[in-house]
Amino acid sequence: MEGTMKINEEVTVGPQPNHKEIYEFGKNGFKTIVNFRAPHEKDQPINPQAEEQIVKGADMEYLHIPVSMNSLDESLVDQFREQYEALPKPIFAHCKSGKRAGAMVMMDLAVKQGMSGEQTLQKAEEMGFECEKPELIEFVKKYVDTHSN
Repeated sequence: MEGTMKINEEVTVGPQPNHKEIYEFGKNGFKTIVNFRAPHEKDQPINPQAEEQIVKGADMEYLHIPVSMNSLDESLVDQFREQYEALPKPIFAHCKSGKRAGAMVMMDLAVKQGMSGEQTLQKAEEMGFECEKPELIEFVKKYVDTHSN
């Protein structure tokens, strides 16, 4: 699928898949789909409830944590991080473009690895993440700095 980025053996992030692509993820060995899109977002090929049914029909687990730039706060990241550990891997995590999904996954990895916020942003840039949302960049930096050991 175009626009995806493999973070590590456990997780790949990218844009929202369509019906056919969800089944492809299942055929390719993915065990879980995580959706970070908010139900009210425009241009969704599949709404979250329908996506859950398709994902389960493809014999995968489904987790929906709605994240918008307006709703993004530490509790949403904490909720994802708590549930992430128990999810069957590998995981495909998505939002509309993959940026929010990438940010959520990078915050989890960075905190686990004891990175600073600045190191997290450098690593994300090295991996090819592009983010033109200063508020998302600042949030990632602050979250990692306040949660890393």
